[in-house]
Amino acid sequence: MEVNAQTARTISLPASKERTEGLSLCHFTTARGPLKSRAFHRECLPLAAAGVAVRYAAPMDARGRRDGVDFVALPRPQSRARRLLAVPLLLRDLLRQGASIYHFQEPELMPAALALKLIFGKRVVYDAYEDFPSMAANKAAIPCLLRPLAAAIVAAAEKLAAHCFDGVMTADPLTLRRLARSGTSTKLVFYNFPNLDFFPPPVPREKLFDVVYRGGLSARAGTFVLLGAMGLLAGARAKPPRLLLIGYFDSAAAEKQVRERIRDLGLESCVEIRGRLGHEDMAGALGEARIGVCPLQPNPKFLRNIPVKVFEYWACGLPVVASNLPPIRPFFRNVCAGFLFRPGCAAGLADRIDWLMDYPEAAARMGREGRAAIATRFNNSGEVRKLRNFFARVALDS
Repeated sequence: MEVNAQTARTISLPASKERTEGLSLCHFTTARGPLKSRAFHRECLPLAAAGVAVRYAAPMDARGRRDGVDFVALPRPQSRARRLLAVPLLLRDLLRQGASIYHFQEPELMPAALALKLIFGKRVVYDAYEDFPSMAANKAAIPCLLRPLAAAIVAAAEKLAAHCFDGVMTADPLTLRRLARSGTSTKLVFYNFPNLDFFPPPVPREKLFDVVYRGGLSARAGTFVLLGAMGLLAGARAKPPRLLLIGYFDSAAAEKQVRERIRDLGLESCVEIRGRLGHEDMAGALGEARIGVCPLQPNPKFLRNIPVKVFEYWACGLPVVASNLPPIRPFFRNVCAGFLFRPGCAAGLADRIDWLMDYPEAAARMGREGRAAIATRFNNSGEVRKLRNFFARVALDS
């Protein structure tokens, strides 16, 4: 992936650079494919605009610079011998960056990060942006009998990170609570609020869909609840509503189940599955719909993590119907921009979508309320100020 001036986007420059002068950051990841929205669009780009020398190291064909972020192409181990040398080779490439702070997110990178800290004395920040122990406990690729052990290992590794590393970040307070009293590392909650450079004010446009959902397409994410609600609406309304699904499946088998459910409900003509989208295309796609939905189920992960999709819907001026779960509930108390419904209740979800479709003026007013909340409070600019101060403190205190 070549990045050059033609692909650059204007990034809002924070007012002050004093605390970040001379600071350099290297974010490293093993993730392939699209640039990670939290790490790149919400953290690296705004930090570069604030005067931080930022490098984004990943196993992709990336080279050049984009808006002040330098790309570092990490090797992609193919042979068995290369996989055995993966950590030493990664450390070699990372040490060449000479960064003030090394920042990572994936728990599987913990061995390399510990080596950076304990052997080479580098400043390291762990970004636990998801409830990774809960994810391990439900990961389909891990045999059922081993999932509790995997979850315990990830939880122990995160405790070790809080003791050994210089900083620990999370995306919500409930995830940080597990680590808040562990070690003396500097702690920060960095919310995944939208970067307004990628979510500009919505403009009037033709609405191709009535409802949109973006995220994982699975039972735990409420996909089948949503499809059930759409089936109820298709039977109750003169014109079946159209649904846009943007996201990914856990496996080919999971995709087959979803497509079979769509067929069984007779929804083939009114459901479009678009797959994954890059972060820079998300606002345009969400803006094709009238209503955003977040039907997450009450499993451990969603009982802790705040769903990013709700804020992205609001940023696009959409009213939102979301599961009544603890992480998102306080935001709905403060913003009159949609409805909560009982998790798992397809009829409740259908009722609220039905009401918004019957009262388009009220729905549009809710969408404006949501956009106003994003523009004034729940956006990335305030979070970036916190992040700059956090990294400056890590650099000075360690």
